[in-house]
Amino acid sequence: NDMGNDDAIGGNVSKYTVLPTGYCGQPKKGHLIFDACFESGNLGRVDQVSEFEYDLFIRPDTCNPRFRVWFNFTVENVKESQRVIFNIVNFSKTKSLYRDGMAPMVKSTSRPKWQRLPPKNVYYYRCPDHRKNYVMSFAFCFDREEDIYQFAYCYPYTYTRFQHYLDSLQKRNLDYFFREQLGQSVQQRQLDLLTITSPAGKRSW
Repeated sequence: NDMGNDDAIGGNVSKYTVLPTGYCGQPKKGHLIFDACFESGNLGRVDQVSEFEYDLFIRPDTCNPRFRVWFNFTVENVKESQRVIFNIVNFSKTKSLYRDGMAPMVKSTSRPKWQRLPPKNVYYYRCPDHRKNYVMSFAFCFDREEDIYQFAYCYPYTYTRFQHYLDSLQKRNLDYFFREQLGQSVQQRQLDLLTITSPAGKRSW
């Protein structure tokens, strides 16, 4: 279950099954399967601490390895009434809204609308066991075995969704909206330059 030392974080986990130490055989219900191989997903590593507790490591930003904040991943193969504690153990920020009552988001297959976890189940603290990094821990109880659950730092807003929104604006031929390609990102995604004009024709950015 241990995927290496604290620096062993590569790409996103892909249908990664967490099995108890010493277990051999096919995964059973309750052997959680983690996945982050989807747009806006971020989860680089999973360590099982105990039967109920998991340390989760998030991947850094593409061009800034010291910046680690966003997470977004799914969990499946759960048991009904299975209780877990997830620890996001390598946050880079010293200050966070999690310290002031913000809570992670969750949705599932049968409940596709994002909801916040109860703040009473969320803890943000500096942890000596993880190089004094800030850790965000939250408790959760799975209630439907057939569901796939998704957890995120806050409401996800993907690049694809943003592009669809810009496409819809462009198709309306608005006289105050102008879109052109400025360049491409490191990952070869289009970078848009948007010009929005005021009623008087004055440009603003």
